[in-house]
Amino acid sequence: MKSPGFFDLIHVDEYSATPKYMQLSNAIIKAVEEGKLKKESLLPSINELSYMLEISRDTAEKGYKYLKNIGVINSVPGKGYYITNIDFKRKLKVFLLFNKLSAHKKIVYDAFISALGDDVSVDFYVYNNDFRLFKRFITNRHEDYSHYVIVPHFIEGEEYAREVINTIPKEKLILLDKKIPGIEGDYAAAYENFEKNIYDALEQARAQLGKYHTLKIIFPKRSYFPKEILDGFRRFCQQYAFSHKQVSNIAEEPIGPGEVFISLMEDDLVVLVERIIEMKLKVGRDVGVISYNETPLKKIILNGITTISTDFRFMGTVAANLILDNSRRHVEVPFYYTRRASI
Repeated sequence: MKSPGFFDLIHVDEYSATPKYMQLSNAIIKAVEEGKLKKESLLPSINELSYMLEISRDTAEKGYKYLKNIGVINSVPGKGYYITNIDFKRKLKVFLLFNKLSAHKKIVYDAFISALGDDVSVDFYVYNNDFRLFKRFITNRHEDYSHYVIVPHFIEGEEYAREVINTIPKEKLILLDKKIPGIEGDYAAAYENFEKNIYDALEQARAQLGKYHTLKIIFPKRSYFPKEILDGFRRFCQQYAFSHKQVSNIAEEPIGPGEVFISLMEDDLVVLVERIIEMKLKVGRDVGVISYNETPLKKIILNGITTISTDFRFMGTVAANLILDNSRRHVEVPFYYTRRASI
């Protein structure tokens, strides 16, 4: 018979960025681990799952297919789906909290999930740089996770973030991309050194930058990017006598020959390139363009956009290894200058 109360065991969170088929799979695995589903227990049909959980049939089928692939369930025509294996224990359950979704964050996520392997379950959330949503996700979490991996970038409220993060047991905490002052205890981190990174990257580009007279960094007033980036930018410009400026709105900023623009955000990069083309200026000859954060498309656009970027694949892999090794290390992620035709 079907286990009574099956649908009391399954929770699909609309706010979670974890795919619904994985939420379904993880809930069934958890019920097996806790002894609430026994060997030979019958499971609902795909149609029942779809109706009761308000998910698509494809999602329900994908969840069952995943469980079959890892040997937890099987199916027999006329009998349906049932539990075949209860002799396993997944000890690691990770709470993963990103500030936003983007092309480079996807690289981090994919590397992280790949390095963790199939024996670790991950609940994935995105708080869109909103401190209030960040606080809600952490304080209202329903599960007892083995690890909490958090990317702490905020437009407002960062000064309060340490109070929220300090509620997490430090042996379970991994800060990703950025370290926050005031975090107590012995925790793990895979982080960028923002001031040093941009200074060193621009220093590597100094020979190419020498044909320009002014460097402009596009740094919107309401930005989640760390202010240390501006510190490193200004230090470089002062060290090597470049005229420089912080630009808050690229749509209104004058653009002229002999200027290099450093764009932190993808939307600003699009506006910048469109304006340069409209003005019939030549990228890499009249105006230089440097983009923060490497993504595959930047190898192609305008014969290649020069980037200064952390190694996102390394970051995701290191975060996974800190979990698997139960390590409290702080690992500084490498940062690279990639020269292309745009300067």
